[in-house]
Amino acid sequence: MNPLIENFQSALEHSFIDQTTESHDLYKAKLLVNQDQSGRMVLNDLLDELATCNEFFFAVAFITESGLLALKTVLADLAKQNIHGRIVTSNYLYFNSPKMFKELLKLKNVDVRITAMDGFHAKGYSFVHDEYETMILGSSNLTIKALKVNCEWNLKLNSLANGELIQSMKQNFEQMWSLAEQLTTSWITKYQMGYKPILNVQKVDTMEEPSSQIEVGTILEEVEFATKPILPNEMQKNALAEIQKMRDLEKSKAMVISATGTGKTYLSAFDVKAYQPKRFLFIVHQEQILKKAKEQFIKILDDDENKFGILSGNSTITTEKYVFATIQTLSKDSTLQTFAKNTFDYILIDEVHHAGAKTYQKVIDYFEPDFLLGMTATPERTDGYNIYEMFDYNVAYEIRLQEALKENMLCPFHYFGITDIQIDGQTINDKSSFNQLISSQRIDYILEKIDYYGHCGEKVRGLIFCGTKKEAHELEQLFNQRGFKTKALTGDHKITERDEVITQLEAGQLDYIITVDIFNEGIDIPSVNQVVMLRKTESSIIFTQQLGRGLRKAKNKDFVTIIDFIGNYDNNYLIPIALTEDSSLSKNSLRKKTMATKYLQGMSTIIFDEITKNRIFQSIESSQLNNAKNYKEAYQNLKNRLGRIPSLVDFIDQHSVDPVIIARYKGNYPAFLNWMKEDTPILNRHENELLTFLSNELLNGKRNHELLLIERLMVNGTLERQEYQRELERLHYSFDEQTLKSVERILSLKFFTQKEREKYGELPVVILSDDIYSLETSMKESIQNNQWFKQCVLDIIRTSFKRSESYQLNEPLTYNEVYGRKDVCRLLNWENNETGTMYGYRIKYNTCPIFVNYHKDDAISNDVKYEDELIDQHTLLWYTRPKLNFSSKEVKEIMNYEESGLAIHVFVQKEVGGDPEFIYLGRAYPKIETAKELIKKDKNGKDQNIVSMEMTLEKAVPLETYDFIKQK
Repeated sequence: MNPLIENFQSALEHSFIDQTTESHDLYKAKLLVNQDQSGRMVLNDLLDELATCNEFFFAVAFITESGLLALKTVLADLAKQNIHGRIVTSNYLYFNSPKMFKELLKLKNVDVRITAMDGFHAKGYSFVHDEYETMILGSSNLTIKALKVNCEWNLKLNSLANGELIQSMKQNFEQMWSLAEQLTTSWITKYQMGYKPILNVQKVDTMEEPSSQIEVGTILEEVEFATKPILPNEMQKNALAEIQKMRDLEKSKAMVISATGTGKTYLSAFDVKAYQPKRFLFIVHQEQILKKAKEQFIKILDDDENKFGILSGNSTITTEKYVFATIQTLSKDSTLQTFAKNTFDYILIDEVHHAGAKTYQKVIDYFEPDFLLGMTATPERTDGYNIYEMFDYNVAYEIRLQEALKENMLCPFHYFGITDIQIDGQTINDKSSFNQLISSQRIDYILEKIDYYGHCGEKVRGLIFCGTKKEAHELEQLFNQRGFKTKALTGDHKITERDEVITQLEAGQLDYIITVDIFNEGIDIPSVNQVVMLRKTESSIIFTQQLGRGLRKAKNKDFVTIIDFIGNYDNNYLIPIALTEDSSLSKNSLRKKTMATKYLQGMSTIIFDEITKNRIFQSIESSQLNNAKNYKEAYQNLKNRLGRIPSLVDFIDQHSVDPVIIARYKGNYPAFLNWMKEDTPILNRHENELLTFLSNELLNGKRNHELLLIERLMVNGTLERQEYQRELERLHYSFDEQTLKSVERILSLKFFTQKEREKYGELPVVILSDDIYSLETSMKESIQNNQWFKQCVLDIIRTSFKRSESYQLNEPLTYNEVYGRKDVCRLLNWENNETGTMYGYRIKYNTCPIFVNYHKDDAISNDVKYEDELIDQHTLLWYTRPKLNFSSKEVKEIMNYEESGLAIHVFVQKEVGGDPEFIYLGRAYPKIETAKELIKKDKNGKDQNIVSMEMTLEKAVPLETYDFIKQK
């Protein structure tokens, strides 16, 4: 029987008859919902299908700009491959806006028609692949809510081309298509003239309910405040309660960490209103922030405007109750000395991460308020100053970007990482000349992309961040010559000039402000609906600040478009760090988050085009993430936050560096602390060796069996072997007799090479006698006599258990996670660490791990340069080592895998010379009928016998992993 038909039959049986039937994931019927157990959304499957299809058609009643925007990058990539699609939609209920229809016309590889069918309410998506076709049918329209957030049910079905269901759907679509009208500019003009929306599109796509009250953070700048009271949003309510708790505990200082755009100023105004100070002082580093803050406080406090004063430059105050001061003016002796130390009973420092400066310290040391509040979105410092200590480590409340997005506190954003232009065969990079940056060719490219990705609403109000003042001024001229209205703003402009230009942008008199860094923080322009980044990312903090300029909510603003032109820069790895708030310093973690962007909460999306994604991978690979400077900075930031020496588990709890990286850097964590010049208790030589063993071999959480046994022995002294088995069973850890023996060999150190045993002290950690486990004597004595050593061991155990949450411990190996060769030897229960002799594959103990280096170096030293290849998401083309044929013992063992029960496991590494870890692609099964005896040339040009065969992977390689591996 045709293997493809076999696969479909098993998939049908699995999906509709018996779910225990083994089947290829690729062909199974699936229910698609938003936020399933793996975090996937309907959008993920739609993007996956688009990225791999040869053609497609959609029949959807309702489409929003935001929903369409989420597909634009993959549609642009398809256009480069000359892959076309068709969409049938409608004017039903006037839901679809004229602007959305204009956006559809920008899709050069998509034909669109409008059906006049009465009551058209279809929601179907069809994709043609090489060997099969896919349908997604259900409840999801092409809106961002339906694709990411709403409770939706969609059935994903696969069919061969001749299947009745797919043919019926195609016939129905072709009938609709033939009767529908072509979408044209003239059709849109006519539609716009009679456009009378019955449904509120914004309500459907953002679920904003009408209210008789205003919740801060929704639409503040453009409502009639005289008629509606202003109330705190949910974040602010929670934060206010926590700040009050601090005061109830008689704390005189507190700090709030809140993402840009979440309403920190309004929050502080609400707190001041509750506190009712006799006099209040607001301190910040920019005069522009002062004026906006004063306006917001007046709205909340509802007090006489004459009680509010500004102390900045030439502005002075006398007896005003509420004083808003710049630090530059306030810190002058001539100003500061005019106030008594206890003048203000409540002082607020905004953007408090600047407070390490001498000017701030001078002011803070001078005043004696009853309560001091600090607010910031970015408390992390690179200069070593401890902002947390300034506030006695009293963090009243914290909400970061991801959580704020989840709570719908920020305007949803669609981030597009797109490759910058190539000029004379070279992509824009660090060495690009100024003339290249402002060339007409690049300007044309920029304008093409910002038009394609667009913006919310009828008129753009954009910010463009570029690299230099000279570039900003030149871009102003070039954009204006092309018909845009733009102004360049730099640090050379006065505050009054900046204010005037911002007012012009908000009034619609300007299209863009072109700037260099001065809008990184503190500037509030809620109407911004497009942010364009034309410079390399120097800092993840600055990147986030610039991104945040567009995240304020505003009336008639459903989303903001972020367009990042990514050149060939070494530090592109900072982009996923900024977007994901990943501080792990783990290259694997960053790769995974670049591969799959489903981590983003709410209605926002992050999409990289294919070239950019590969460029970021290259940047991650070549980056110096794991260096002393980064370790010191991360450690100091965590210590500053905690106000004490962190434990290893703190690094996980506080979302900091991967503790495995920290612990291994100097052998073990106490050694790292000594390197950081921390004063810690003394460990003897063997205690150091034991901690090095636990840190290097067991801390990673890939199997908790060994540390579980140590933990129980630390508590009970001894443990019967059967009792240990029952404990493994209770925790649903995978085990059998071979696993138990493996654990015993690991803890006796017999598993390791002689060199490793010497490194780890040679003595066993655990002893088994008469089926009873106990700790080795010196280990037991150290735990009893050295509290610091015991504390370090327990910390390793707790950290490993937390880290193991990323792994499925009911199986030896976790699909799509990474493993080194030594991990594989251990987890497949091999008697010894055979890393040094394993190389491409090895058959032992009825297991056969295969390690594939996917992209080989031309100078590879193997006799034959292997051509292993993922043919598709389910199939690996694999080659044996040289000098083998069908009669060779190991070839026979592999081809007779069914009879012997040989378990074949596939691990793939993208680049030779990268991190020594491989992505686990699961079990594999040889397709015997594809096996071939071949003759290949070795590096010396001599003929070598070799066997090739296709292997079917038990689970389909996730598309993001598949694309990552295949990209060159």
